[in-house]
Amino acid sequence: MALVKINEILNGSCKDQKLSVRGWVYRKREGKELIFLLIRDSTGVIQCTIKKTITSWSEAQKLTIESSVLLEGIAKEDKRAPGGFEIGADTVSIVGLAETFPISKDKSEEFIRDMRHLWLRSRKMNLVMKVRAQVLEAAREYFKSQEYTEVSPPMFISAAVEGGSTLFGLKYFDQELYLTQSSQLYLEILIYSLENVYCIAPSFRAEKSRTIRHLTEYWHMEGEWPFADMNDLMAFEEGLMTYVCHAIGEKCQKEFKELGADIEKLKAVQTPFPRITYKEAIERLKTKNPALEWGADLGYEDEKVLAEDFGKPFFVYDYPTEIKAFYCKTYSDHPEVAMSVDMMVPRIGEISTGGAREENKDILTQRMKAQGLKPEDYEWYIDLRRYGSVPHVGFGMGLERLLVWMLDLDNIIDAIPFPRTTRRFYP
Repeated sequence: MALVKINEILNGSCKDQKLSVRGWVYRKREGKELIFLLIRDSTGVIQCTIKKTITSWSEAQKLTIESSVLLEGIAKEDKRAPGGFEIGADTVSIVGLAETFPISKDKSEEFIRDMRHLWLRSRKMNLVMKVRAQVLEAAREYFKSQEYTEVSPPMFISAAVEGGSTLFGLKYFDQELYLTQSSQLYLEILIYSLENVYCIAPSFRAEKSRTIRHLTEYWHMEGEWPFADMNDLMAFEEGLMTYVCHAIGEKCQKEFKELGADIEKLKAVQTPFPRITYKEAIERLKTKNPALEWGADLGYEDEKVLAEDFGKPFFVYDYPTEIKAFYCKTYSDHPEVAMSVDMMVPRIGEISTGGAREENKDILTQRMKAQGLKPEDYEWYIDLRRYGSVPHVGFGMGLERLLVWMLDLDNIIDAIPFPRTTRRFYP
């Protein structure tokens, strides 16, 4: 007897066949003569009917929500059943009998978040994680199609990539090290060997923000490459975004439908994306906030307002130098402006930050000193400018923010299996 996955039954390939399935009890409704079970596995949920006449009736009666079980029976088409098919079971074997499951419909959102280790079994999280996996697969496909090499930068770092206030420090034997905020500096090392490189890896930021878009541990899709400028950068990013959106629009229709998410907005993403300068963004925002002046760092609410105006992904570029990191290249005739760019989407605001990197050793050192950094802490990074420096660009895109926008999620904590925030680090 064939052991099959539930999706094989739901797609009609096992109709009228005797088979077995294994999984967990998702729902149970018991009558005097008949028990209805919804059984789930990693691929889907199917209805099973158990009659009192079978020898396993007493076993079926014992079943509780989330008990693991093995069932044998015949798969039948039934339009009344969820998914259009059901299994008429003739054998029920309990693998693991569950205690009373603590999660039910009446539980609060806070309780459910505390029970993350169990909530991951929910249909919602199952579907989100599947979409997440497909996004990662599509992103890798695009990088590979553009001849980028995937690399593995370190998570332990000796100096800050961004502002030191967001660093997580840790004791590393007898040294003080940090968890990485970004893999950018290490990707820059590798462009001198491999040229076009990328990584998909976790980043850590000790930001005390409590918004729907902030995590202290999140996953970054980052790329760096030489002999390129800002136009090359934006063209690559919009190509990546478009490819991923279209791939998800094609491969994840069932997941989006069940989650109630708008898949059409992904199919509608097309290049080129709208582009506005930071100066133009300030002018747009001043109509609603007259006190906003050039030089201000755009906050979450500002980004949301801009994103609502466009209703689709777009770029804001040429930010003030003073609000950007030491490595950002500036215009020689306008040193107050950095060659930096953010990609923004509706409801979330910024999901990607990138720009041109300063390739001049002397200017880079000056920028470090101006921001209170010690050049001696970055000697290896300065070395890259001493030996064959080239113009180069790069970006980092937050995977979870992208998923929040794609799936219309209420909170970024649902875009990752095990969220880490200012208040959540369990399990």
